[in-house]
Amino acid sequence: MESNMEQGAYKALTQEDVIDLRLYWQTVMRNKWGIIGFSMVITILAVLFVMSITPIYRATATLLIESQEANVVSIDEIYGLEGAASEYFETQFEILKSRQLAERVVDRLDLVNNPAFNKPKEPLLPFDLTQFLPEALNKPQLEPTAEQKRRSVVDSFMGNLSIVPIKRTQLVDISYESDDPELAVLIANTVGDTYIESNLEAKLELTLKATSWLSTRLESLRADLTEAERVLQDYRESEQIVGENGGINIASQEMELVANKLVDARRDRLEVESLYRQIQSIGKSNPERLELVPTVLQHPLVQRMKGELARVELKRSELAKRYGPKHPRMQSVNSEISNAREALNSQILSVVNGIETNYRVAQANERSLQRTLDGTKGNMQELNRKEYRLNELQQNVQAKQVLFETFLTRFNETSATGDLNTANARISDPAVIPKSPIKPKKKLIVLAVFIGSLMFGVLFALLLEILNNTVKNARDVENHLHETMLGLLPLLQKKRKEPYKSYRQFVEDPSSTYSESLRTIRTGVVLSALDNPHKTISVTSTIPGEGKTTLSTGLALAVGQMEKVLLLEADMRRPSIGRALGLNREAAGLSDVVAGSAKLEDAIQRFEAGNIDVLIAGKIPPNPSELLSSKRFGKLLEVLETKYDRIIIDTAPSQAVSDAMVLAQHVGAMIYVVKADSTTYQNARNGLKRLHEVKAPILGVVLNQVDVKRGAKYHGEEYGGYYDVYGYSSAKS
Repeated sequence: MESNMEQGAYKALTQEDVIDLRLYWQTVMRNKWGIIGFSMVITILAVLFVMSITPIYRATATLLIESQEANVVSIDEIYGLEGAASEYFETQFEILKSRQLAERVVDRLDLVNNPAFNKPKEPLLPFDLTQFLPEALNKPQLEPTAEQKRRSVVDSFMGNLSIVPIKRTQLVDISYESDDPELAVLIANTVGDTYIESNLEAKLELTLKATSWLSTRLESLRADLTEAERVLQDYRESEQIVGENGGINIASQEMELVANKLVDARRDRLEVESLYRQIQSIGKSNPERLELVPTVLQHPLVQRMKGELARVELKRSELAKRYGPKHPRMQSVNSEISNAREALNSQILSVVNGIETNYRVAQANERSLQRTLDGTKGNMQELNRKEYRLNELQQNVQAKQVLFETFLTRFNETSATGDLNTANARISDPAVIPKSPIKPKKKLIVLAVFIGSLMFGVLFALLLEILNNTVKNARDVENHLHETMLGLLPLLQKKRKEPYKSYRQFVEDPSSTYSESLRTIRTGVVLSALDNPHKTISVTSTIPGEGKTTLSTGLALAVGQMEKVLLLEADMRRPSIGRALGLNREAAGLSDVVAGSAKLEDAIQRFEAGNIDVLIAGKIPPNPSELLSSKRFGKLLEVLETKYDRIIIDTAPSQAVSDAMVLAQHVGAMIYVVKADSTTYQNARNGLKRLHEVKAPILGVVLNQVDVKRGAKYHGEEYGGYYDVYGYSSAKS
């Protein structure tokens, strides 16, 4: 049994995961007249409401905003209008939407006194509630001031005005909505005209302000320029600056000349210095070695004296060949040679002294030029400082001169363009009187309300269906209760004169759908255990009133056509079988037999119309559960099973008392009755859970009081396997 439950649960989960659109459609069809009725009522109310709405007209004027103004001389810098074109147009759009422009239009058209803006407010309710308010709260309303009234009109005006730029163009649509089409046209055109006029006034005012500011600024700049020129001239005079750049050019030439001479003097000094160093290394005491110095040797006087010395020596050489050393002529020649040598040495020393003198003169000349160059450098640095200050003053004068000339040019431009009040916009397409209102869209509103109410009705019906947690059909039994569906019993119309019609329906009308349903249930019970038939079958439900007694009686009558059957009434708290079948309710019953106060043969009554025996409840005991759980009751069932082929027991509801759990230990099968569209999943599951906990042999579930016509119409496939509606309908016809 547990494996069957697991399979049922798995099957239910798989079915729940699949969305069956037919269920939604069936839900809608079940409630279609309510949905249609609701939609029609709402639509009629919408029609009445739409017909009472005042029509609103929209007039639109198209304004062209120029991106560049037609000025002879550009003064965009003065106006500050330079920037991206998109930013400029967005600024103009915001100006069109501004409250200041709206106030100008309101004042221009005197809309504060226009009847269209002074309509009295209609009360929300057809009667006045102020008469029911206490005097402390029922204060008279103060009349609004003129400013408050004007502000209210401006707010209403701005609420009905719309400014919509046309993409990728310089055009903008000015639209106004009103119940007066002529007033809408007038306001749309006036907004455009007012914008153009306000733009011209703003430009004129800006031009006048710019001219005044430039004039004042020019006087200040002229004074600054004069002062800067005076400071420059005073500096020139105080520093005795002559020529351009403060005399720096003259000083540069002088320094260049001195530097060149210094280079020459240094070169001469170096040349003389080498001779001087060479002479110093030889010394003046050695004329013969000094004679070898090239400069000394090349000196003309030295060369001439050397020639004279050579001539005398040659003469002595010739005389020596003829005369001896002491010969007067030899002595005279030697004296000449000595004199010539002395003269040569004297000349060499003179040349050497000249070289030394030249070296000292070259040194003195170099030092003098160096001092002159250093002095010139100092003068140059001083002149550079003066030049820096002079350039600074000159640049200041030039900057003030440029600024003065720039402002003078702008002043002349502003003065020249002061009378050019060219508009930056024009109305390219004035508004015309609209032929038809833009709202309300009556047909569209009515259609939208009809569709919306229809959808709301459908959603509400689906919501009710979702919130409806009752067991309605076989799918609910299998998916939510996870039990086998044995069959169902159709709903019978109740009549006051026949309160127990369902108990005797099988006997009185055996060819009815109700009787066929009982036969279907009987077949299911018999076929569920062919090899080992369930002799004792108990019928219970979740709560009272679900039809368990009806099913017990009907099933006993249906099985009684085939077998020997006993209908045992074990619901001792609310017995009803005796009254329904017209039996003797004062006779002994089950409680009397179990208690031993009556014999079984005397307690069993015969219901001849149904060919069954009945054992009613008898006297109601103080504790029926103890009676049913006693050994005497168990032995009684054993005796009855030997006498009857089938025993059908009507048991108390499982949720109300524990009688059904007690009987579960004595019966071979239990049938659980659920009332359609009444018993909730939770209650039915709880009742079944209690029975499963005591391991009750639950055979299946019977769905009772099913609306056959409604089910066949909306769930035909749900019931087709349990009874043949077509066959009996044909027979009746």
